Amino acid sequence: MVNFYVVSEYSGPLPVEGESREIVAGPIYALEKVRALVAVENGLRFWTRNSALHARDLDVDAEDVAQWLMELTDKDFRNSEWCSDGRAWAACDAYVLRREEWVPTARKHMKIDYFLKFAIAKAGTLVLMASCHPSR
Repeated sequence: MVNFYVVSEYSGPLPVEGESREIVAGPIYALEKVRALVAVENGLRFWTRNSALHARDLDVDAEDVAQWLMELTDKDFRNSEWCSDGRAWAACDAYVLRREEWVPTARKHMKIDYFLKFAIAKAGTLVLMASCHPSR
């Protein structure tokens, strides 16, 4: 049997296998605190392998994703849920951020929605990214 531990500041009851991972009380983390953490150098870490791969595929780094988090508003909130990196659990808030960006292949500005899922680390000093990819 594998023992998982919680790496997020929020540490309510973990989901039971086969049941919903949703956390109904969301959003869990105040955006003001998230903004303050990512404003500090190295205040954001790609926690899951997929979040790091997606950032690489988008050609963005932690500073870019931190800027996206700075742009979030309450209306961008989607849900809260438990996420795992295969070794640990984190209670995450999920947001969809709509940005207007230049798309070279289309040769025009277009609206792009980004799905951003993150937690604040247990120590309260770091934002852990679980997902950051274009919304589908």
